[in-house]
Amino acid sequence: MRLTIKSLAVALLATAWACAAAAQQPVHTKVIGFMTDFDVKDDAVGICKAVMEGVAPGVHVIDITHESEPFNIAMGARFLAGSAPYFPPDAVFVVVIDPGVGSTRKAIIAKSKAGQYFVLPDNGLLTLVQDRDGIAEAHEITNPEWMIGSGISSTFHGRDIFSPAGAHVARGDDFREAGPAIDVSKLVRLDIKNAFIDVNGLHGQVIATDGPFGNLVLNVPAESFAKLGYKIGDQVSFTLNHMSYTLPFVKTFSDVPVGQDLFYIDSRGLWVWLPIRATSPRCTRPGPERS
Repeated sequence: MRLTIKSLAVALLATAWACAAAAQQPVHTKVIGFMTDFDVKDDAVGICKAVMEGVAPGVHVIDITHESEPFNIAMGARFLAGSAPYFPPDAVFVVVIDPGVGSTRKAIIAKSKAGQYFVLPDNGLLTLVQDRDGIAEAHEITNPEWMIGSGISSTFHGRDIFSPAGAHVARGDDFREAGPAIDVSKLVRLDIKNAFIDVNGLHGQVIATDGPFGNLVLNVPAESFAKLGYKIGDQVSFTLNHMSYTLPFVKTFSDVPVGQDLFYIDSRGLWVWLPIRATSPRCTRPGPERS
């Protein structure tokens, strides 16, 4: 009898230890990539991250940028598509570039066919991700339990809707619980002009500048440029703002003398970049890309 009681006590103690150890194990959360146009001069970014931590304690939040140009949805779409491949395949992206906040635009959670989640306004931010990866499913965020409080602000949905909803997904909650399904073919899209080739050559547009360095980012995919047959070291002739230029096609900035303009493919191998001093009074020499 004593042996039986002792064995039972040992078993119970072992079970208790196992339960305590399990309780101390951190709950796995998905990584959150956080991007806004809030800047960092005030408390908005910190508040949003505090909300995420409150919903999903210990969640790992990576700041993509909070200095996207205010209200520039196209820039946000470019940054989002550019950074997503470097995140885990189940990462959650909380993106708040939202000039339509408080309007009838939808707050949504979309899952790409690559397995990543996107918590953002339905305003075109997903366009480039959708074109590259495809969107498998999307839901509007209407469930109050996925928001904070009942007095939701009409101007700070980053705090009240997107941050808590993103944290719910990050901690493993089923994103379908956020609200009703949306037809992915009806998601808002940006009217992006694609580069094209005809008998006169390749036609593209400058779509951005790279930070303080003066690099011009073109909407020309590297594979499209390759069809023209240029090789490293060749001279590339083109027209920009009705002015003609001929620049060397090189691998990197140091391939040309200081002060000389150049033509190159960005570090991701995705886009043609044009660091051209003549169009950027801020730049005396093409500089490293901040992409």
